[in-house]
Amino acid sequence: MTTTAGPLRVLVAKPGLDGHDRGAKVIARALRDAGVEVIYTGLHQSPEQIVEAAIQEDAGGIGLSVLSGAHLTLFARVIELLARHEASDITLFGGGIIPEGDIPPLERLGVARIFTPGTPTHDVVDWVRTHVGAPSQAGACLEGPAGDRA
Repeated sequence: MTTTAGPLRVLVAKPGLDGHDRGAKVIARALRDAGVEVIYTGLHQSPEQIVEAAIQEDAGGIGLSVLSGAHLTLFARVIELLARHEASDITLFGGGIIPEGDIPPLERLGVARIFTPGTPTHDVVDWVRTHVGAPSQAGACLEGPAGDRA
């Protein structure tokens, strides 16, 4: 039996202690409005929670929004956990307040793309459509931590 690829699914997450989620919600809504199925995990997620949710939700990509300054540590931990769970095929990208000088080290870690403040949402959508693989199963729509639709 042949399985057809389902719709493109992306998990959008706010790792660590960062409590500002406006940018993450803007990106989640732009992706959703473009037909991408988005799972929004809410604030204060650990890398372990993010990777577990991405695997459970059959996400093709994870978008991290980091404003706290802990981007090097948080992205590295997510990359490590994806590898440990044999889920390195999930594309990791992100954005937030990330200094230009930190982008090359993040790319060397395996982060596919970093979007900096002011990036037009259509650029993020176009990049996701081009670089994030579709999962093998269909799933849910934009949801909050308690399954609330946004």
